Amino acid sequence: MNLNFIIVPLTKFFNIIHSGINTIIPNVNLSFGLSIIVFTIIIRVLLLPLSIKQTRSTARMGLLQPEMKKVQDKYKKDPQKSQQEVMKLYKENGVNPMGGCLPMLVQMPILFALYYLFNNLDIHGAGFLWMSDLSKPDPMYILPILSTVTTYFSSKLMQPPGNGPQSKQSSTMTTAMAIFMGFMSLKFKGALVLYWVVNNLVQVIQTLVINKMELPKKES
Repeated sequence: MNLNFIIVPLTKFFNIIHSGINTIIPNVNLSFGLSIIVFTIIIRVLLLPLSIKQTRSTARMGLLQPEMKKVQDKYKKDPQKSQQEVMKLYKENGVNPMGGCLPMLVQMPILFALYYLFNNLDIHGAGFLWMSDLSKPDPMYILPILSTVTTYFSSKLMQPPGNGPQSKQSSTMTTAMAIFMGFMSLKFKGALVLYWVVNNLVQVIQTLVINKMELPKKES
């Protein structure tokens, strides 16, 4: 997959941000780390419409869980009829079962491009906070731990509420993904993991805020 059409502008955008921050804070042990944080926040803000769509879709799916369970219990001996009735329920309530997945699919090329950008960024010798070199894995394992925890909570918040088999399967996948990302973070450059952790933290905040804004609508 050729992602140069995304990688090139993102790289230029990051360089502009770093140039501006470096002018104000000409310290290599601060400017690169701060640039990554600011860059990540801006990207998350630009993707906010997709995040809102995904969060709303998840919230609506959660509200339909009781009705879905009734339909599944009623037609448990007829899986095909059960699926038809569930799809009918979705349609009547204006819910797209793929609504939570499509925004993620749109973001995938951007995520791959950011992976390439941070993995190939020339930051040798640039430190940040406890890290002496962002071009190397975190020697204190703090970032991998934060990566695991933030990946878990950011994914957990996007799961529809419920106690059914689908919910349990989603919880298992969330835990597995968090562990996997934590393990991979042990090998990734500190810069890349810093981006991932900040990205997750911003996503958690966005999801909590959107859910709070949506709560009055759910109760009305």
